[in-house]
Amino acid sequence: MIKTLAPKSPDPLLKIIKMFREDTRSDKIDLGVGVYKDARGNTPVMQAVKDAEALLLATQKTKTYVGQQGDVDFLKLVGQLAFGEMARDFVSIQAVGGTGALRLGCDLLRESGAKRIVLPQPCWPNHPAIVRAARLKALDAPFFDVAEQRIDMDALMDGITQAERGDAVILQAVCHNPLGADFSADQWLELADALNARGIIPFLDLAYQGFGDGIDEDVAGARAFLERVPEAVIAVSEAKTFGIYRERVGALYVKSAEKARPAVMSNLAAIARANYSMPPDHGASIVREVLGDEALRQSWRDELDAIRGHMKRTRAKLAEARVNSLPMHLIAGQKGMFSTLPLSEAQVGRLREEHGIYMTDSARINVAGLREADIPRFVEALKAVA
Repeated sequence: MIKTLAPKSPDPLLKIIKMFREDTRSDKIDLGVGVYKDARGNTPVMQAVKDAEALLLATQKTKTYVGQQGDVDFLKLVGQLAFGEMARDFVSIQAVGGTGALRLGCDLLRESGAKRIVLPQPCWPNHPAIVRAARLKALDAPFFDVAEQRIDMDALMDGITQAERGDAVILQAVCHNPLGADFSADQWLELADALNARGIIPFLDLAYQGFGDGIDEDVAGARAFLERVPEAVIAVSEAKTFGIYRERVGALYVKSAEKARPAVMSNLAAIARANYSMPPDHGASIVREVLGDEALRQSWRDELDAIRGHMKRTRAKLAEARVNSLPMHLIAGQKGMFSTLPLSEAQVGRLREEHGIYMTDSARINVAGLREADIPRFVEALKAVA
C-alpha cells in the first residue's frame, strides 16, 4: 500500500541548495551546484544556443516523435565530437540526459550478464544510486587520496580485482566530478590492458568535454583507451558543454563486435521503450543545429573557450593562496568544474554557518561557480577553519 511507504533521506546536494536559498546573507557564496556562473553570478544561455533556437522556431515543421533511437543526426555529430571516426562503428541511442544514459547503460550491462560495477571512489554521488536502481551490485574501489590530491593507481587496480569477467567499471573520461583529477595517457593504457586481461567491460562517463584543455585534448586519452578495448559502453552528456542543463541532452554509445550490434540496438530500444518510450527533442535539436552549422559551431567553441579560461584562471588564483596546511597549489593541475578539498564535515559546516559559504559535505567545490571577486573572501574563510 502507498500509505506504508517509508520516507527517503533527501539528496545531500538538494539539501545544500535549500539551505543556500534560505540564507538571507547578501554575501553568501554557492559552490555546491554544478553550473557555470559568470562574473555577475548568472548562468547565461550561450549565444550559439539562442541562435539555434531562433532557427528552430523559424524552420521546425513538426513536434511529432523523433523515433526510438532519437535524433540520428544529433547522435552522429555528438559521436564525431567525442570519438572521431571510430564513432561510425558504435551503436548509439539518444537518452534523457547523461543520467538517463548511465541508467540505460547499466540496464544493458545487466541484460548482458553483468552482476557488479566497480566504482572508483570518490565518485559522482549519483553513480551508486543508478547502479543499485539497475539491480547491480556496486563495488567501491579506492581511487584518489584527497589529503595528497593524487590518483592512487595501485589501489584502483587492486579494487578492480573484485570484479569478475563480464562485470564493469565506471570511469570518468575527463574533468572528474568531484575531484578534477584525470588519468594520464599512460594510465589510460594501463587501465585498458588491465581490463582486457580480466574481461571487465569499461563504462565511460563523458560529461565535461571542452572544460579541461580543449574539445579534442579532453578526449585524447579516452579515444586511445577505446581503440585498445574490444567492448565499451559510453554515456555522454551535453548539458555542461552547451550550457543547456535543464534540456536533458544525453546519449549512449556502445562499442561491440559487428555481429553483436543488432542485438545491442534491439536491447537498448526495448529498455528505453519500457522507461521513457521516446526521447525529448528540443535540446538535441539545439546541439544538432550548432554542430551542423560552421558559424554556430565556431561561436559555441569561442564561448566554450572563454568558460574554460575562466575556470583555469580561478584555479590559478586558488593555487596561489597559502591556506595553512591545505595543498592549494595542486588545484591548478586539476581540470574542469570541480575539486574536493581535504576538509572535514565539521569544517565544511563552519564555512556554511560562520561565513555563508556553501559546498557539499564532502568538501567538493564548484570552481566554475566561484566569481573572481569572491576568491579573497573564500580564501580567508578557509584560513579561519582549516
